[in-house]
Amino acid sequence: MGGGFPSGGSFYHGGHGSSSPADTKLYDILGVKPDASDSEIKKAYRRLAREYHPDKNSDHGDKFKEISAAYEILSDENKRKIYDQQGMEGLRGGGGDGGPGFDIFDMFGESTFGSFFGGGRSGPPKKKRGRDTLHKLRISLVDAYKGKLSKLKLSRKVICQSCKGFGGANGVKPQTCTKCHGRGVYMMTRRVGPGMITSQQVRCDECRGEREVLAEKDKCRSCSGEKIVDETKILTVDIMPGVKQNQEFVFKGEGDQYPGVETGNVKIIVEIEKHPEFERQGRDLVYNKTLTLTEALCGFAFTIKQLDGRILLVENRPGNVIEPDSVRCVYGEGMPWVENRTQKGNLYIKFDIKFPTSYFLKNEEDYKKLEKCLPPRPKPEGMNFSAAEHVTLNECEGVNLNGGGGGGRRGEAYQEDYDDEDMDNESGHGHGGVECRQQ
Repeated sequence: MGGGFPSGGSFYHGGHGSSSPADTKLYDILGVKPDASDSEIKKAYRRLAREYHPDKNSDHGDKFKEISAAYEILSDENKRKIYDQQGMEGLRGGGGDGGPGFDIFDMFGESTFGSFFGGGRSGPPKKKRGRDTLHKLRISLVDAYKGKLSKLKLSRKVICQSCKGFGGANGVKPQTCTKCHGRGVYMMTRRVGPGMITSQQVRCDECRGEREVLAEKDKCRSCSGEKIVDETKILTVDIMPGVKQNQEFVFKGEGDQYPGVETGNVKIIVEIEKHPEFERQGRDLVYNKTLTLTEALCGFAFTIKQLDGRILLVENRPGNVIEPDSVRCVYGEGMPWVENRTQKGNLYIKFDIKFPTSYFLKNEEDYKKLEKCLPPRPKPEGMNFSAAEHVTLNECEGVNLNGGGGGGRRGEAYQEDYDDEDMDNESGHGHGGVECRQQ
């Protein structure tokens, strides 16, 4: 086959890569350079497929398999990248998710690549590993604080004990599928046009990809020839105090079982539900408390029921003013540390101040008495009241100024470039904005 570089002796600079590939033998099979484009690889495959198709010469069967296998890899971007970086070793026995992995030797047989890849596999085949099974475990914040033992009832697949995973009754073992020759897949070729042939890997419909077949009369009655049965399993999860959101608990070898496959693990992922009063932030807890203005100025006392049931008394003496949105801390009353259960985070109390309604006092004398108890007003230095224009202060409902809104327009930035027509139409009021009532 011409056109390819010897293994290890090529340096190519193309769209596919910028260094020498680990192996060039698949490129040699198709007669292209390692930096060949996808279209060049496709053209080479079509030309060789027409030349070596078994319909023309039955002696070309193995050659056609080699060509199809090389194209199967080089036409796939991910497989080609793995092959360029790791050679054929990178493509051996892939697939760690419990399903059939991509294995060039399984797909086309050991003999197909014997002369090109050193006689096929070296050593016994690696046992594939089943996929891990994920389950969510929802717990309350109280459970996350105190810890608990949770029992989780799961359903999983296990190897049938009646047939020991062979699928046959009375010791009958399945036979190798004659259609795919025990590979589970086969290459299907079809004509797509004059002189054009395409080849595609498909799952064997005779054995359903299982590589073996069993007569209906010989199937195990317990599993109906499926080799596996359903089993209910109860796992006990030790939730330690302070468990974190999305923390994983791994039960090794408790996943679904399949013949010839290493059993995967079961992973339990903790999902902590929201609490009506506490908010968790890492190792800390946040508690929101609304105070009256009297409490904020003159002191208060209230209780908090901690997550473990203890009653915490929170006091503040008169004169220690609590401002709106201020935060106070109670050390050591947060979440327990998973790493050290003797330590805890902090409890942060965020205060909101509820002011009294307008005109809550009966007369002006009462306001004067109240004013005497409060800090003095700031002196109006530099203010010329005689030259000032009097305006009316109005209440506005539903106004959101967080986005820079102004001029009575909700959610819009203040616009200074109104033209005269806009101002005339709006008559000086924020058209489409909120209404304000005079006091």
